[in-house]
Amino acid sequence: MRERNKRERWLFSLRRYFAFFLLMAFVISCCMMLFLNELSAAAGIDLTEDKIEYAAKITFVNVVFLSLLCTIIDGLRRRWMVDRPVRQIVRAAEQIMKGDFSVRIPQLSGIDGAGEFQVIADYFNQMARELSGTETLRTDFIANVSHELKTPLAVIQNYGTMLQYPGLTEDRRLEYAKAVTDASRRLANLISNILKLNKLENQQIYPSVSTYDLGEQLCECLLSYEKAWEEKGLEIDTDVEEGVMADADEELLSLVWNNLFSNAVKFTDRGGRITLSLQTEEPDVIVRITDTGCGIPPEVGRHIFEKFYQGDTSHATQGNGLGLALVKRVIDIIGGDISVDSEVGKGSTFTVRLRRTRDGKA
Repeated sequence: MRERNKRERWLFSLRRYFAFFLLMAFVISCCMMLFLNELSAAAGIDLTEDKIEYAAKITFVNVVFLSLLCTIIDGLRRRWMVDRPVRQIVRAAEQIMKGDFSVRIPQLSGIDGAGEFQVIADYFNQMARELSGTETLRTDFIANVSHELKTPLAVIQNYGTMLQYPGLTEDRRLEYAKAVTDASRRLANLISNILKLNKLENQQIYPSVSTYDLGEQLCECLLSYEKAWEEKGLEIDTDVEEGVMADADEELLSLVWNNLFSNAVKFTDRGGRITLSLQTEEPDVIVRITDTGCGIPPEVGRHIFEKFYQGDTSHATQGNGLGLALVKRVIDIIGGDISVDSEVGKGSTFTVRLRRTRDGKA
């Protein structure tokens, strides 16, 4: 391959030389003819055949020399300003093809600072950084998925085996069957969330925008967790402004509210409080969901929207670390913003900021 490339470069140099030769021969011949014609007409010099033949030989030598000189100069220019940065880019591309995403193209040097090649190198380095981050995420994602799948599968396998033991009491049988059911439900939720997140990240889900009552949707989603909050004796406070219309995808936003309410109920201790607030703050609509749960440490808060990240491992069996990743992706798709304000031991407040309807109605 290298020998072939070397031969091609040599042939290209030869073609370039002949191109310069023909160009210089034409230009210099035309110039010489005009010069001699004007000189003979102005000075009255008689151009004999010998003089013309001598001038032609001198011109031919000059053409050969100037063509060779221009070819050498152009070759050096191309070697320094074109071939050198191209080789650096090609070598880096070969490393990327081999799976080495840590490769970077150094600052290119040249008479004009490498010009457009430096722009290409900058974009190449940015692409390599993005690919490196994507590869890290993919590796972590596979590792986390494998771990998350193993846990419920191990539970199902172990309790399924114990269910086969003879002489089980009815209470034990129900206990083991419930453990199998809970693990299979967790496994189904995990797979469902993975599929949803994959569709969202690959933009296979497109927002279907409609105008609807946001307060009504929030209350309906909150009421769907009534049994869960009553079992824990939680106090529910609501401050929902009436008539607030949302201009967004109703189904996608329901994923956001369901995940936030589910987390609020899950992380709030028995006898705690959950507060729902919906207010308009021009030009946006603000939704705040506050709980009096365990709170989020600052180092955990920086990662809570990442896939499979679970800051509170004591509740790991109740989730799979994909809920807030789904929430963040949905909010990004619909053009909103989400933030969290939390204090350890006092609780957390998730704030979602959405655009108002096009007509600006409250």
